[in-house]
Amino acid sequence: MDARDGFMTYWEADGRVHFREEEETLLPACAGFVDLDEPIIAKVLTDHVRIRYLANRVAGVDRPALGLLHELGARLDEHVRREERELFPLIEQSIPDADLRRLVQLLSR
Repeated sequence: MDARDGFMTYWEADGRVHFREEEETLLPACAGFVDLDEPIIAKVLTDHVRIRYLANRVAGVDRPALGLLHELGARLDEHVRREERELFPLIEQSIPDADLRRLVQLLSR
């Protein structure tokens, strides 16, 4: 399996759904507890837009340029690290435990 196929397998099985869950469940759940003007909120959403754009470019060709694959991988890696280091700690600090547990249950379905 080459890099493109590996990414597409991940994207179709998990990545696309993961982004949608963050946009439709996680971030809206934060709205009552987190200042939506926090730069991390906008950055996560713009990451999603950029990564979707790159994923669509990769999906549209059988043999994408190596630079495109590297950019996509780097953007995805940066995004994951940003969530781990900034977004998730903010959510854990801001949302009360009971609400956080409900949110985890929603996302675990």
